[in-house]
Parts: sequence; C-alpha cells; structure tokens
Amino acid sequence: MSETDPFTQFGAWFEEAVAAEPGLPEAMTLATVSADGRPSTRMVLLKAHDARGFVFFTNFNSIKGRELLANPNASLCFHWKSLRRQVRVDGEATPVSDAEADAYFASRPRGSQIGAWASEQSEPVEDRAILEARVRNFEAEYDGRDVPRPPHWSGFRLVPARIEFWIDRRDRLHDREVFTRDGAGWRAVRLQP
Repeated sequence: MSETDPFTQFGAWFEEAVAAEPGLPEAMTLATVSADGRPSTRMVLLKAHDARGFVFFTNFNSIKGRELLANPNASLCFHWKSLRRQVRVDGEATPVSDAEADAYFASRPRGSQIGAWASEQSEPVEDRAILEARVRNFEAEYDGRDVPRPPHWSGFRLVPARIEFWIDRRDRLHDREVFTRDGAGWRAVRLQP
C-alpha cells in the first residue's frame, strides 16, 4: 500500500475483488446506531463509489434508514476473504439526490421495483401470503407502465472521515494503513497489527 489517495486505493482493491471474489464483492457490512445508543449491523450492497463516498440504497422507513436519518454516523466494512483483505470506512451518511435515487431505481429489475412498494421493510407481517398479495396488487397497479420510485425509497452516501486498509500477513503481523481527513486532503498513518 503506497497510495496517497484512499479512493484510488479502494478502486484498485475493488477491481481486484470483482475479479477474485466468487460472489458479491460489493457486499459490505453497514453499522448504524439506534436512538438509545445500541449498534446494529447488516449486509448491504455497494452501488457506487467515488471521491464523494460510498453509495447504497434502502427504504428510509427501514431500521437502518430511520437510524441513519436520526444519527448519520455509520461504518462500513468490506471483507474479501479470497484476497485476505479488509477495508473499514467510518463517516457520515447523507441522502443521495433525488436524481441519483431515480436513476438507480430505474435500473433495478421490475420485481425489485415492485418489491420496494410492496414491502413495509422491517415491519412485522402476519403471514408471507400478505406480502405476496401486496406484490400482486402493485403488479396490477403498474401493469403496462413504468414503476415510479416510492417516496420512502432512496439511498445514502457514506462520506468517509476515516478509511482503513488491512492485509492479512503471516504470524498475525497484518499490514494496516489508515487515511483520515486532513482539511481538503488525507493523512496516512501505518498502524501496528
């Protein structure tokens, strides 16, 4: 690791992960914090990354959506087992623009678009048949026309304040380099394993 820009480093590692990982190299753990300070984690999928941050999409009424809207502090963790690498990202999650959310929603398979309307994500459901009936209702409602993005469905961009790159090494002498925001740039520090 010798990059001075963490986004360039991440981009190179992500390309290697896409080539090497057998499935879902874009999978990342997202950690949020509840109103009472309890951490909560789940897997989400990276949909875009650039110098502005790391983008994923969700239902704003879901647990993660509500937690991020109340407290934008969050962490991401990528683990690429086949490469023996990990990337941790800490920062604040901000909603993406409506244009970004609309563009991504339009690119989703129709079934996923319908599902975004049918599922009241994270809410209890008495029986799966109820959810399936809701899907059929929305399929009928949007039959023969484009499915618009629901107002409660959008995305977040995690804007990093800290990015750590980790490489597994023999004898647990792992290689760790951390980038922290330093004004308009980044400061890199090597950490002991």
